[in-house]
Amino acid sequence: MTLPQRLHEQIAAAGGWLPFDRFMATALYEPGLGYYAGGRRKFGAMPSEGSDFVTAPEMSPLFGRALARQVAQALAHSGCRDVVEFGAGSGALAAQLIAELDALGAGLACYRIVELSAELRERQRERLAAWGDRVEWLDELPAALEAVVVGNEVLDAMPVQLLAFDGQVWRERGVVSAGQAFAFEDRDSPLRPPLLDPGQGGFAPGTVTEIHRQGEAFIATLARTLRRGAAFFIDYGFPEAEYYHPQRRGGTLMCHQAHRADADPLVSVGDKDITAHVNFTGIALAGQDAGFAVLGYTTQAHFLLNCGIAALLAEASLAERAMAHRLLAEHEMGELFKVIGFAPQDAAFEAMGFERGDRSHRL
Repeated sequence: MTLPQRLHEQIAAAGGWLPFDRFMATALYEPGLGYYAGGRRKFGAMPSEGSDFVTAPEMSPLFGRALARQVAQALAHSGCRDVVEFGAGSGALAAQLIAELDALGAGLACYRIVELSAELRERQRERLAAWGDRVEWLDELPAALEAVVVGNEVLDAMPVQLLAFDGQVWRERGVVSAGQAFAFEDRDSPLRPPLLDPGQGGFAPGTVTEIHRQGEAFIATLARTLRRGAAFFIDYGFPEAEYYHPQRRGGTLMCHQAHRADADPLVSVGDKDITAHVNFTGIALAGQDAGFAVLGYTTQAHFLLNCGIAALLAEASLAERAMAHRLLAEHEMGELFKVIGFAPQDAAFEAMGFERGDRSHRL
């Protein structure tokens, strides 16, 4: 069975209309068929490598080395000895963190990876084989956790619901079968964006946007699970007022294939990534409501500089500096990507990554 056939089956079983979040979940994660379950390389610097996009750890090892300093501080403060990474991709970040944490003498005992993709898990095993049984894989979040948690470009890949505004009412956008292809169809729904009055004349007719119930539920579950430690998530996105700005009429849904971006998730299904920017206000509130304290929220550039990447750059070659510059440049990843940190409410601390440039007041 192909992935499109599986989706047409799901649509028929659902009465002819499938909410977009369920379509996205199947397109990305259906065992043996979904994008992340397939054999494409996905992660890489150039399309000639057969990859679809590049993430910060593939771009420069200085990303993981700088992040390791924040992780080391959190390990020391909490007394934990384990790190848990969600969605470890190619394993590049895990390799960088383990090596640097060992170099820093951070006392790392075990590095655990929660990975849904069996195919990516095998690639990670190959890349991390040097650390033997210090690296473990988990199928799901444990019932109780004492660790420092990291997630790079994880939240953006969690399925989102789509809402469409016709000038009078909001409707939920789902997917229907159109012969062998797929098409969007809007249906009545009680769902609404969290910011119903964005100002400046309100939402324009034709506006499409996303809500992030699954990502927020994940953070809430993590808050109830993490008994000791901290959590840091790096992703592209905005606070709520920017996310639902009336000029952002088309939403943020985006697909990536061969290092090209497009906004149509209904074609080449299974052959390209589907993502949405993160509403960091919703993520912060979900964490707080479930017992987390927000340690800080800032741009990737500020976070990495606070974690000492400037000193690492000074020791790097010119080629290494050029690649690492993309992590910091405002027109590259430095401004669009943000970092948010959490800790249990009774164990908050002054996290070094947010020492300067904290934007928590904008959430």
